[in-house]
Order: sequence, then C-alpha cells, then structure tokens
Amino acid sequence: MTATQQSGAGKSTLDREEVERFSRLASEWWNPKGKFRPLHQIGPPRLSFIRDNAVERFGRDPKGLRPLTGLSAVDIGCGGGLVSEPLARMGATVTAIDPSEKNIAIAKSHADGQGLTIDYRPARVEDLVAEGRTFDIVACLEVVEHVPDPAKFVGECAALVSPGGIAVFSTLNRTFKAWALAIIGAEYVLGWLPRGTHQWDRFIKPDELAGYAKAAGLDDIRFEGITYNPLQDVWSRNPDTDVNYLMSARRPKAP
Repeated sequence: MTATQQSGAGKSTLDREEVERFSRLASEWWNPKGKFRPLHQIGPPRLSFIRDNAVERFGRDPKGLRPLTGLSAVDIGCGGGLVSEPLARMGATVTAIDPSEKNIAIAKSHADGQGLTIDYRPARVEDLVAEGRTFDIVACLEVVEHVPDPAKFVGECAALVSPGGIAVFSTLNRTFKAWALAIIGAEYVLGWLPRGTHQWDRFIKPDELAGYAKAAGLDDIRFEGITYNPLQDVWSRNPDTDVNYLMSARRPKAP
C-alpha cells in the first residue's frame, strides 16, 4: 500500500486558503527586499544542496557550470520561479507547477524576460502523476508545511521520481525553537514574513518526513539544516536541523 493510500485517497493535498494567501502576494516574488525576502536569502543554501546531491548521485562534474544538463526537473509549488530559474540555468529541463495562476503568470513573465525556457503550469502535483510524468529531480521547497495531508502529498511527489532519481524537500521542524524563531521571531517581531504565513502544527519533524518518503518507496535519505547568522545576515547549510532543514531521498533503480 502506498503512502497515498494509507493517508486516504479522498483527502486533498491542497489548502485553498494557503493558495489564496500566496496569490495575494504574487507581485512580490522577485523583490529581494519584499515579502519573500527570506526565500531570496535561503536560496543559495537550498540550491547548493540540490546541486551537490544531483552532482553526486548522477556522477556529474562538481566544477561544471551546467551540471544538470540532460536531466529533467520539476519544481513543485514553484511560486514565482525562485528555484525553477536557477535549475534551468544549471542545465536542467524544468517543469514548474503551482496551483496559483497568479504565481504562474509572474513566473512565466520573469523567465521570458531572462530568456529562459521553463514549462510553467497552473497545476497540482496530482495532475502530473495522473499524466504518468517522472523526473530525475523532484524539488519541493517550503511547500509541505502548507498542505493538509503531508503523507499523501509526499507520496504524490515521490511518484514523480524516476528510478535512480532524487527528491529534495525543505521545510520546518516542529520544535519549540522553530515556533519561537520562524513564527514569533520572523512573523511578529522582525516582520520578515506576513503574519499567518506558517502554522506550527503543520511543521514536520525529520523522522516524520523520512517516514513518508520511505513509505512511498524512496531510500538513501539524507538531512541537512539551514541556519541564520544575524551578525552577517547570511543563511548557510549546517548540521543543525532544529528549525529549517533539507532532505534528499532517492528512488532505487529497477533490479
């Protein structure tokens, strides 16, 4: 039985209130000092994690400028394209989906202005699964904490991973430290994010996320944290997974 079946096939992975919340902010996506400033700041460590995992698992040159050439990638919950565009610049053939048509319109317009070819679609992950699509790299960053059924959602994402391919997730740990920093600090004290962006009860512990991935047939699971240095105003990769963390997993090749 798949993770999707275990969690209840009838339950949606989409929270329409969350989609509407991010739709209202669509015009802010490419403003590095605007509402999505934190996503711009954590972009480098997130992308380097994807790059390093892909380079290792697909045997690519770690010094290459376009190490993902020849690989297919999907960016799930792409928003304005902050991850889709760098993946395309690294050589990947990118499909990017988001349930918000406003986000997709912003993403398309920006990519066109950069001369980048990205297949942007206003769609849900289930739509690609229904089409039978699979990808070498499945990226799902800062999305899983916004869905009502994470087990089902991760199962759907895993179904898109080609044999030998990888899935990369980033999310927030359900700890007191994460509540204090990511919600009270970032939303109410510092104002980095609009209030109500996150719900602490939807944060996911690493062992829970790993369990969902394993139930969906993925293995070789690896974790890494992302931490903030307030003195340098820089985010970087770190073993500390108490607040923000990344996870990569692989779909085994067929025997």
